[in-house]
Amino acid sequence: MSIRLRSRYTLLSLTGIALLGSGSLVYAQALTVYSAGPDALIERLAADFTAQSDIDINVFQSTTGQVMARLESERANPLADVVISASWESAVALSQEGLLHPYRSPNAESVPDFLQADDYVAQGISALALVWNRNSDTPMPTDWADMTDAVYANQVTMPDPAQSGTAFELLTGLVTAMGEEATWSLMEALVDNGMIVPGPNARALNPVLQGAKSVVFGAVDYISLGQQADGEAIEVIFPASGTVIAPRPMMILASSPMQDEAEQFIDFVLSEQGQRRVAESYLMPARSDVEAQRPTLDELTLIDVDSAAMGAQREALLARFRDVIGG
Repeated sequence: MSIRLRSRYTLLSLTGIALLGSGSLVYAQALTVYSAGPDALIERLAADFTAQSDIDINVFQSTTGQVMARLESERANPLADVVISASWESAVALSQEGLLHPYRSPNAESVPDFLQADDYVAQGISALALVWNRNSDTPMPTDWADMTDAVYANQVTMPDPAQSGTAFELLTGLVTAMGEEATWSLMEALVDNGMIVPGPNARALNPVLQGAKSVVFGAVDYISLGQQADGEAIEVIFPASGTVIAPRPMMILASSPMQDEAEQFIDFVLSEQGQRRVAESYLMPARSDVEAQRPTLDELTLIDVDSAAMGAQREALLARFRDVIGG
């Protein structure tokens, strides 16, 4: 977990309180953004926004699970103004609790309707994939069920849905497409074949990059697409039977004392400049009129998931997953 702070003020805490020479306290006007990765994207967006608006930004960057846990721990004294998650159902849940500030950005005109609501909107979109090390001794897989074959014994990793919002989206997609019985049968077969679940996305991907394992089951694609572009010997495979997308919702907390500035930040991320930054991270831009640098929605076979319904089953699904993997 890491906190990166940018401000021209002397910050004593994330509340933005600055101590002046006279001993009096004033509030520094800095916007606080909690964001799931990628690190470089939020850093560039924050720097670009500050350069354009002269509004400073404090950034807390971590996994979706840790971001949401931090929000929960701060309920009595909310510190965040804007939250960017990697799990659409997290925005649905916060909206249903009445914790979000309604706002529709004028820059969201080219964002498809299913990627926005009255109080949250997609920053960008990732999809879930198989990531295969080309230098491994295993054949290139084509679909999820391939990972149960003996040739992949002890060669597969999977991110933990309890720690990765995108992995949870995949779990809900499999349940939607296959039904619960077939999904848990698949998971049991994967575990019987030696699949490990080491933690969030990076911990699942690193053994494959290093050659200790061969395939990630349910890798978030933008990370691997970026590493592939940098020369890593990996392939990112979108199964023909279908996959899920993981829109990254942006939302303003109703408790924020800086809602005008927060709205400006949302506007900036949805501007052409902001969406080009999103595309540079190998995410699909939320805006359909900004060019992507990777496969887009029209090129993938997608499973349509009811995020609200699946979000309501979150604890039950995670408990069953833990039982299956023996955690």
